Amino acid sequence: MEPMLATPAPAPAALPHGRDWVYEVKWDGVRVLADVRDGTVRLASRNERDVTPAYPELRDLADLGDVLLDGEVVLMDAGRPSFPALAERMHVRDVRRAEALAAARPVTYLVFDVLRHDGRDLAPLPLTARRAVLESLPLPEHVQVSPWYDDGDDLWQVTAAHGLEGVVAKRTGSTYRPGRRSPDWVKSAHRRTRTALVGGWRPESTGTGRLGAVLLGAPDATGALRYLCRAGSGLAGPAARAMRERLAPLERATSPFADDVPAVDARGTIWCDPVVVTDILYLGRTPTGRLRQPVVRGVRTDTTADPWEQP
Repeated sequence: MEPMLATPAPAPAALPHGRDWVYEVKWDGVRVLADVRDGTVRLASRNERDVTPAYPELRDLADLGDVLLDGEVVLMDAGRPSFPALAERMHVRDVRRAEALAAARPVTYLVFDVLRHDGRDLAPLPLTARRAVLESLPLPEHVQVSPWYDDGDDLWQVTAAHGLEGVVAKRTGSTYRPGRRSPDWVKSAHRRTRTALVGGWRPESTGTGRLGAVLLGAPDATGALRYLCRAGSGLAGPAARAMRERLAPLERATSPFADDVPAVDARGTIWCDPVVVTDILYLGRTPTGRLRQPVVRGVRTDTTADPWEQP
């Protein structure tokens, strides 16, 4: 099953108001559906990829019986979720390494919805009814219910003050619509994030051959790859080496971008097939669609690239 998605707010802090809305923290992690049945747990990413081996500390979800949960896996760093810290965990498939990482820095699964319980499909029920079922579940260690708040404006200020990602508003009567981006859920972030495809990379100017920057794009409505920006911030040490290893076998002779890449960005670029997805933090977009002050946060294998048309 694909998860239900939120619609971006028309502007920062422009959240809906009224008695039929509740508010949650927008957690900076990875979306995970937990399908529990017959004593086993299967954790699936937003693109339905099996990520169960990466999070062995969530195995006790099996004790819940028959449920399907929706939530966000986060890794806390100094009391706040850290996506860069989580990036090390999400790609791990080796059992021993996953166990060691879980023991050293366990994740938290913040659950905000339940879609099945004891064989009953809960998706057609209103959010408040699903929430009642969720709050009745005896959740194991490393699993928590994402709190609800009544005042969206106040939560917006609090999340800003504490360096959290943002706020999600949800209509209390909304049903769960798998795979749909619904206006019944509205998200607003303090800092913009998106996923993008790597279409090329540039070595450091020092002549070491190490990766210094990546050229990023997004597919438009026709499927063509449109140029977003060149990004070098965030690429250092292990993150740069890991990115370089993923891009090495993808080298190609020509640019994969449908539009022209500025000469200052294209100079010295090694083009590659656009299959590696990366997570980007940025301040905004120019009128021509370029990202302002992009920072690379890590490779994503749990989702696809956001479309060009997304702000």
